[in-house]
Amino acid sequence: MPYGRSYISIVMFLLVSFLVYGAPKKEIPPESRDAERAQQLFTDSVGRRVALPKTITRIVPSGALAQMFLLAIAPDKVCAISSPYDRAQAAFIPSAFTELPVVGQFYGAANLNPEEIARIGPDVVIDIGEPKDAIAQDMDAITASIGIPTIHITATLQSTPGAFRTLGTLLDRETQGEALARFCEKTLAAAEAIARQAGNTKKSVLYCLGSSGLNVLAQGTFHTEVLDWMADNRATVDNPSSRGSGNETNLEQILLWDPEVILFGPGSIYASAAQDPTWRELKAIQQGTYYEVPWGPYNWMGSPPAINRYLGMLWLGAILYPEYAAYDLYEETAEYYRLFYGYELSPERFKALTRTALPGPR
Repeated sequence: MPYGRSYISIVMFLLVSFLVYGAPKKEIPPESRDAERAQQLFTDSVGRRVALPKTITRIVPSGALAQMFLLAIAPDKVCAISSPYDRAQAAFIPSAFTELPVVGQFYGAANLNPEEIARIGPDVVIDIGEPKDAIAQDMDAITASIGIPTIHITATLQSTPGAFRTLGTLLDRETQGEALARFCEKTLAAAEAIARQAGNTKKSVLYCLGSSGLNVLAQGTFHTEVLDWMADNRATVDNPSSRGSGNETNLEQILLWDPEVILFGPGSIYASAAQDPTWRELKAIQQGTYYEVPWGPYNWMGSPPAINRYLGMLWLGAILYPEYAAYDLYEETAEYYRLFYGYELSPERFKALTRTALPGPR
């Protein structure tokens, strides 16, 4: 079977790195050498049996999703990050985490710095998220290139609780892993109950983004998993884009879809839509049932589509079906920020985050 594009691109990238830098030498800090002598065999989510230190103290994430998971469960064990935080994001993240060296990521930006990873000398590189077609080969190629074990842990929307429990056991963070898993399970159960009660009366919704609001997140993509589950996503197109920027459309098509609710992505045209004569023809604009997706430190609905989507579930339930949302949105959000970011979210800060995201005066 031919390898997928992700595998080929990673192998080519690592081959070039090898030719430029030579085989990287792993520099192990003195305090980690004793821990490395004791080994464990770990079977990752794609069946690879990988020898790891018995006690893991130094981790590098493979990309943005893994970085978010590791921040939540074991920030003290992370010794480098895949992408930096901007100033607005950093307001929610412990400074010890934001100031770590940046080593790039395996997928997406393809800016991995294998020499720097080898110099830092982590015990393991962890990849978390949806598995690519050739994920096992990708992990093997990276391990061979940098000389550091690399593992994959699958985490879909439904399997995230299990991923946190696996990480908790592997990283000696069982208590935190269980707390994170239970929060995710509780949120999934609440969203499932709301969707079931809404039944065939689910609200029709459109998620518009981009500087003009003319890109939509179309039904049936990874980025609309939560939206498709909890609402009637009106954006149906022939070739749904798998990119977070969605599919480009036009106002004529948006007028034909004419949803009950419009969600505008952060940085889109939420503030000016009601002043535009054409946008004002939409019933969601006329009735005031349009909102801006909350952001901080990540978009609550995705970008990247990871554990931040649990906040999106809670928020969607509260604005679309308040009669079925049997929870206090502030309390649930504050618990999320405490568990996943180590951040104490005050009522005032919550109001600022959701100022344009909840029903009320505009």
